[in-house]
Amino acid sequence: MVLVLNSVYLVVSSLLAFIIVMVFVAFFILGERKILGYMQIRKGPNKVGLFGLLQSFADLLKLIIKFKVLFFQNRSWLSWLGVYLLVVLSCGYCVVLSLGYSGVYCNNLMLWFLVLTSITGYSLLSVGWGSYNKFALLSCVRSAFGSISFEACFMCVVIMIAMIVGCYGVSGLVSDIWMINLVLPLVYGLWLIGILCECNRTPLDYAEAESELVSGLNTEYCNVPFTCLFACEYLIMVIFSWFSSILFWGGSSIIGLTLFHVVFFVWARATLPRVRYDYFVSFMWRCAILVLVFSFFFII
Repeated sequence: MVLVLNSVYLVVSSLLAFIIVMVFVAFFILGERKILGYMQIRKGPNKVGLFGLLQSFADLLKLIIKFKVLFFQNRSWLSWLGVYLLVVLSCGYCVVLSLGYSGVYCNNLMLWFLVLTSITGYSLLSVGWGSYNKFALLSCVRSAFGSISFEACFMCVVIMIAMIVGCYGVSGLVSDIWMINLVLPLVYGLWLIGILCECNRTPLDYAEAESELVSGLNTEYCNVPFTCLFACEYLIMVIFSWFSSILFWGGSSIIGLTLFHVVFFVWARATLPRVRYDYFVSFMWRCAILVLVFSFFFII
């Protein structure tokens, strides 16, 4: 009976977390467009609704009602599998978010987060490979290899934080202030660089480098599939911002620190130029490994 009640509670909390995150994503997109507008000395969306607050919902309606003629620019079943897999992974991220606050015992939450992150590369490969477009294929290969470069560091960071905390759960990090970013400042800076790549954001947005890859993975997508890809990308950014706050800060001010990381994503897009792909890979497999080895010896 207790197991059934815990399962129902987890499902309800996960659904509630998904709804809250998606509403936040809608206003996150609007806020990003407004901030980018003012940083580039122009106005952002300000026509639909009061101060443009309904612009994201109008864009969603516009994307949904678009349609594509049957058998025109057709895609394979692999592309649909990639879209569905990315949606399922986004729901899995929301389950991880709900587990962090639901009180349900989960001592390996960091490892589950690591599993979801590693599967994301397969969804991006399916989305690009199955769209019958050479630009999308090049985009998905670059994105998958960039994710592998970051995930090698990501595993090391999770292991180091687990060594400090004593377990792979996040309940202790949520309830207490740890300030691991002050203990491992170089690792925190490396983490911020890595999440830009994992979330496909400037200056490491190699999957959607518009100047050379048109629109990257989204080149052959429209209406509902494009909406799913676009929304899931921003949802993953929000979840990574929350997870970064838990790992390196902890305590009761996680919501404010999550907003700080969200603003960091927007600032990076508006400010930093794109880094050459070979420079990023060389940095991740040389400099980042040295930083992690040094941090391991510091912890020990």
